[in-house]
Amino acid sequence: MKINDPIIKDGQSRMTKAEEAFQRELGNIRAGRANASLLNRIMVDYYGVPTPLNQIAQITIPEARVLLVTPYDKSSLQDIEHAILASDLGISPANDGSAIRLVIPQLTEERRKGIAKEVKSESEKAKVAVRNVRRDIMDDLKKAQKNGDLTEDDLHALEDQAQKVTDSSISNVEKIQAEKEKEILDV
Repeated sequence: MKINDPIIKDGQSRMTKAEEAFQRELGNIRAGRANASLLNRIMVDYYGVPTPLNQIAQITIPEARVLLVTPYDKSSLQDIEHAILASDLGISPANDGSAIRLVIPQLTEERRKGIAKEVKSESEKAKVAVRNVRRDIMDDLKKAQKNGDLTEDDLHALEDQAQKVTDSSISNVEKIQAEKEKEILDV
């Protein structure tokens, strides 16, 4: 039975990675509150080289719905402003000559519900990824049994273990989803 523990451990590790990817994806969803991860995907043309915004500027949250972007090099302020305008962020930057303020607008009830649907959709994708890992584990276990590495009883015990790991991972995804939906729908 120890032969195939690595199969379960590898699967559990892959499921954890699916949960982490889901969490990262949710960080990019705007929830009406300032969150520095909103700017993670923004690339600034810095001296002709596309550079992530967080590498050329300090991003702080002075108020609940305000992001303050302070460039390390003041000459890059215009480039940062253009990159933010060109992004799909939907927030107009306010340039005061030394920093850029991004005021996150209050979300309407309709928009909150739309974002909640987006979260649910991302949650379903994460659950599918977890189930695909479970399927791979089951396939590997059945191959090991066909090769004679596992007895029938060992196979069933490991399949039960794989199902428990899957259930735990899906439960984690649902908890993450519930927390994000609560954050979005709270006014």
